[in-house]
Amino acid sequence: MKYLFSTLIFIHGAIHLLGFVKAFNLANIPQLSAPVSKATGLIWLMVFVLFIVSGIAYLTKHQWWSIVAFVAIILSTFLTILVWKDAKFASIPNIIILVVAGLSLSQVVFNKKVSNEIAQIFEQNAGLQATEVTTERLAVLPSPVAKWLQVSGVVGKEEIHSVWLKQKARIKMKPGQENWIEAIAEQYFTIENPAFVWKVSMNMPPFIKIAGRDMFVDGKGEMLIKMFSLVNIVNEKGMKMDEGTLQRYLGEIVWFPTAALSPHITWEEIDALSAKATMDYKGTKGSGTFHFNENGDFIRYSALRYKGNEPNAKRYEWTIDVNEHAIMNGVKIPVEMTATWKLDEGDWTWLEFQIKEIKYNFN
Repeated sequence: MKYLFSTLIFIHGAIHLLGFVKAFNLANIPQLSAPVSKATGLIWLMVFVLFIVSGIAYLTKHQWWSIVAFVAIILSTFLTILVWKDAKFASIPNIIILVVAGLSLSQVVFNKKVSNEIAQIFEQNAGLQATEVTTERLAVLPSPVAKWLQVSGVVGKEEIHSVWLKQKARIKMKPGQENWIEAIAEQYFTIENPAFVWKVSMNMPPFIKIAGRDMFVDGKGEMLIKMFSLVNIVNEKGMKMDEGTLQRYLGEIVWFPTAALSPHITWEEIDALSAKATMDYKGTKGSGTFHFNENGDFIRYSALRYKGNEPNAKRYEWTIDVNEHAIMNGVKIPVEMTATWKLDEGDWTWLEFQIKEIKYNFN
C-alpha cells in the first residue's frame, strides 16, 4: 500500500510537467487544449517538484511530507480549475492524496501532543540524585515485599527514578470479542513524582488505525483513544479515571521494584505470600494486593477498579497475572502478563502483553 500510494504521487506529479512543456512550446501537448502562459507554466513545474519532494519524503518517513503535499494540492487544484475541461479528472488523485496527507498530519499532531506530555513528566523529575537500595531500607516493608525486592536484584543498585519500556500486546476491545488485535506500545514512568504516559498503536481490520494514550500525571488520570489519530473514540477524565489510573500505576511498579519504597505507598502484610499496597498522591487514593510465590517472585496483582467512567460505573476486580519472568538490565521482572476483568457475566481477559525492552534512569 505504501509503494502504491507513493507511485500515485509520483505519476500525478509527473503529469503536471505537461503544463510546463506546453507553456514553453517544448513539445506538442494535445491533452491540453487551453492556452498556458509561461508564468502559469512555471507553476505547473513547481507543482511537479512539490509532488516529487512530498513523495520522496513520504517514502523516507519524514513527517513534513504532508505539509508539502498540501501546498502541492492547493496549487494543483488552482491549475485544474484553469484548464477544467482537460484536467478535471486530476481532482481525483488530489482528493486521495489530500485524505492521506490529512490523516498523516493528524498523526503528527497527536504524536507531538503525547511527546509534550512525556516531556512534562520528566521536567518534574529533573535533577534527582538516585540513592542506593540497601538491605536496611527494606526493613520498613512487609516480609513478602522485602523478599520480592531482594529476589528482583535491586539491593545494592541505584534506586530507579525513571523508566521507559516497549510492549508488544494483543487486545480485545470488548467482552465476547473473538479475535485479538495486535498492538505496539511504549510507556514512560517517573517515580519521585509518580506519573506515567502510555501510548499505543493498533491496526483494526479492514484498514482502521487506532492511536491511544493513557496518562497519570499530578494525581489525575486521562484516557484518549483516536481513530486515525483524528476522531475521538474515548476521551475520559474524572475522579473514577483518577483512581483507576493510580491503581494501574501501582500495579505496574513490578517493572521497577524500587518504587515499593516510595513515600506515597504504604504497605500492609496480609500473609507470607501477599501484601496490600495503598497509594495516596495529590488527593487521589487507591489500593491493590500483590501476590508472590514461595521463591519471592511477584505473580499477581488484584485491585477493585471502576470499569468505565460513567456516573453509575461500578468497581470490579481487575487482575494482572504473570506468565514469565526475565532479568532485564540486571533486574528480575515479569515480562509476559495478562490483564483480566472479573465481571458478573464472567472473566474478560482483555490484554496479553510482553515487555520487549526496558531502560532505567535514562533522563
